[in-house]
Amino acid sequence: MKLLLHICCAPCSIMCIKKLREEDIDVTGFWYNTNIHPYMEYKARRDTLKKYSEMINLNVIYKDEYGLREFTKNTINILDNRCRYCYYSRLDEAARYAKENGYDAFCTSLLISPYQKHDIIKEVGKSLEKKYGIKFYYYDFRPYFKEGREEAKDLDFICRNIVDVYLVKKKDI
Repeated sequence: MKLLLHICCAPCSIMCIKKLREEDIDVTGFWYNTNIHPYMEYKARRDTLKKYSEMINLNVIYKDEYGLREFTKNTINILDNRCRYCYYSRLDEAARYAKENGYDAFCTSLLISPYQKHDIIKEVGKSLEKKYGIKFYYYDFRPYFKEGREEAKDLDFICRNIVDVYLVKKKDI
């Protein structure tokens, strides 16, 4: 199977790519993350993915659009439901690209995080499967989250998420 994997960051992609490759799935990465702000965070994640993809010989398609204005415009009035918009906007672009470029399926590295809303990701993925006529390959990568984080730390990749930020701020109080 030829699969396009939407990648939110290199640390989250590590175990996703490993597990998919173990299943003999031909994985191509896809970078499209208009939700990541500020720009320095966006750039750090993108550049870390470039470094990692070279290390593991992973082809990655970069739709390199820093989308602060568009993202905030589309979420300002739906702050309580911005996760759905965020998942949809990124996975819609991945599904569309996958369909137009001959992939058999699409997936996302967001599925490794215990902090993401898997039910919404899966629902969005399935709706895009119907919209574009391309399979959403749901894989619950969460059991491999800790292992992936450890490997990311060994590679000196910065691992940040909302929980990490909260814990750092709480310690500083």
